[in-house]
Amino acid sequence: MLQWLRRNPALIMKRFTQGPRFRRLLLILTLGAALGIFVIPLNPVNSTFFRLAHLGMIAGAWFGLLWLAWKHPPARYALLAMPALLAICLSLPAPDPNPEALRADYVKRMEEMSGTKYVWGGENPRGIDCSGLPRRALRDALLAHAFRHANGRALRMFAGHWWFDASARALSEGYRGYTVPLGSSGTISTMSYQGLLPGDLAVTEDGVHILAYLGGDLWIQADPGIGAVAILNGREDPNGWFGVPVTTYRWKVLAPAAEG
Repeated sequence: MLQWLRRNPALIMKRFTQGPRFRRLLLILTLGAALGIFVIPLNPVNSTFFRLAHLGMIAGAWFGLLWLAWKHPPARYALLAMPALLAICLSLPAPDPNPEALRADYVKRMEEMSGTKYVWGGENPRGIDCSGLPRRALRDALLAHAFRHANGRALRMFAGHWWFDASARALSEGYRGYTVPLGSSGTISTMSYQGLLPGDLAVTEDGVHILAYLGGDLWIQADPGIGAVAILNGREDPNGWFGVPVTTYRWKVLAPAAEG
């Protein structure tokens, strides 16, 4: 018997994988992976571990569905086409996103985060930190722009921003070319706002905090002292970050054409 088992591993595997128990197990695992796709993003912290776990759940759900649907050609071909379509969307040449339209959507998304709980390392509406606020808003605006305009370049930018984390200090150091310096510095309560556009960033000189300009005298930040995302008047409201020296930056993708 043992010799027969050793000589026929393929036959044993075939019988096992075609049995009802295997299909039930695969169905449970596939449903678990599908559930994980929606549950993992509920965690506010977007770490490398959770990003890999999310990708693993997507791959697991896809492989499970493919196996279960293999004997049904329409479903099989549709599932096989999904990775190819994604690859095509990511590789298609496309113009740079329109900076003004993208800026308006990005600023609106930041404003909608007002009141969101502060969580160190957080990047979603369940909890967000100072660098996560502008990063998440820009990322969501890029994804929306990609779908609205079938823009593969915006989709690639979204994927890059999702995968590569960037702290306030990293953004001030031009990490991955995401930002460009504007050359102005000082404190938010006293510096000139001339030349700033809504969505521009102010990073403290020690690189520990970041704020975003909304226009007029208003600034938005995920403030650990307040414990939430707050929109405040940089000239009038008492806030410790408004008296700290900062330097200003602009997302490169939002730079007007003449600057880019």
